[in-house]
Amino acid sequence: MILAAAQFIPHPGDIEANAARMAALVTEAAGRGAGLVVFAELALTQYDLTAIAADPERLTVTPDDPRLAPVRDACRAAGAAAVVNAAARADGPAQAPTIGSFVYGPDGALLTRYDKRHPTGTEREVFAPGGADGRFTLGGIRFALATCYDSAFPEVAARAAADDCRVYLASAFHSDPASLDRYPALARAHDLHVLLANGAGTGSPGRSVGLSGAWLPSGERVASAGEGHAVPGGAADAAELVLTDVRDRITLMADPAVAAVPVQECGEPLVDLRADAPQLLAPGGQEEDDGACAHLRSGVLRRLLAAQEALPDGLRLRVVEGYRPLSLQRTYFERYREKLRAARPEQDGASLLAATSRFVSPLEIAPHCAGGAVDLTLVTADGTELDMGTPIDASPEESAGACYTAAPGLSPTARANRRILSAALSAAGLVNYPTEWWHWSYGDRYWALATGADGAVYGPKELARQGEEA
Repeated sequence: MILAAAQFIPHPGDIEANAARMAALVTEAAGRGAGLVVFAELALTQYDLTAIAADPERLTVTPDDPRLAPVRDACRAAGAAAVVNAAARADGPAQAPTIGSFVYGPDGALLTRYDKRHPTGTEREVFAPGGADGRFTLGGIRFALATCYDSAFPEVAARAAADDCRVYLASAFHSDPASLDRYPALARAHDLHVLLANGAGTGSPGRSVGLSGAWLPSGERVASAGEGHAVPGGAADAAELVLTDVRDRITLMADPAVAAVPVQECGEPLVDLRADAPQLLAPGGQEEDDGACAHLRSGVLRRLLAAQEALPDGLRLRVVEGYRPLSLQRTYFERYREKLRAARPEQDGASLLAATSRFVSPLEIAPHCAGGAVDLTLVTADGTELDMGTPIDASPEESAGACYTAAPGLSPTARANRRILSAALSAAGLVNYPTEWWHWSYGDRYWALATGADGAVYGPKELARQGEEA
């Protein structure tokens, strides 16, 4: 997944103008392949504590504030998420506001809200501290949120790492260049990718240093914006986007966290698409499984039909493979693992397992073997396949990584088509395996981990043949 930090000088106190600017930056970043855009601390109003204290009714917002509709709409249209930091209104009328980050998902809905836990002494005159850590999962990656002074407390990043977060997103308004030194340090100390969206222009602490940036877990800085007072080209409304790639932090099928998810089998049957939904099924299919691939759990089929109803006119889903017998899964896994072993003889066993699981799931947790996973694509009404950037089942090696759902370098057409597919399937309750744009599932262990469910509802399933009981 590509992430972007957006640095721009807000119009002081003008929420409508700043929300429009944010919406434009979400659209621009998504056009450059970003799946998530982070904005600086109090970027919705500019970091002006005096102004916010003087007019809290006008300058504080809730996640559903109509003035933020352009941002939510841009997320929905671009298929990208956004972290918007603002003076956030409290639930009760007598409560002080917080410095809050609203995380809007690719569907425009609120994924989570995080309130700054460690306001500075000056900020406490206006804002109350938050009481919970900010966490969310997107694109198979677990993210931590922090706001400016939060990052001065080592335990904040330590808790993020302990909670299996892989990426640390910071919104800030730093006027002291030395404050930026903490970000490479916490990246190294906790093995985190770090992305900082820093403010620009002049706020309550003075002039911002800008320099929004990205750091690898090694502490190496890999991207940087300019100084906060030096606006590129001299235009008052100019902005910079800092992009970084965090695909190496996707939770893979081989991750122990996936195997640790409990399964409470619900007993839902496998159904045959050839009889129940022939309009979804690709002609031919996998010859090696004797028709097994045309089966899915009934709950998955219901969700696919709902997703198809949500597609734009003239488009439909085409299922290439559903259920997969354990014996076939073992064959696929061992075949691909041996191919990688031959190409990477120096790789240790754990690394080889992880690399294999980018493309074929380990047998014991395979979603296809539970009947919960489906490989599918988009076609027109006459059955012509849309350009999705790669064929189904193009491996990471064959596609140079373009098989990853949020891969950079896709054509605008392929990116738009993947966005259409993702929007329909996500809305129907399925989750994507981010290394394969075509692989979606419901009810399995990976789905449970991605959605925060208590456990999986589908375990490995044997397909009953004619005359047998399931």
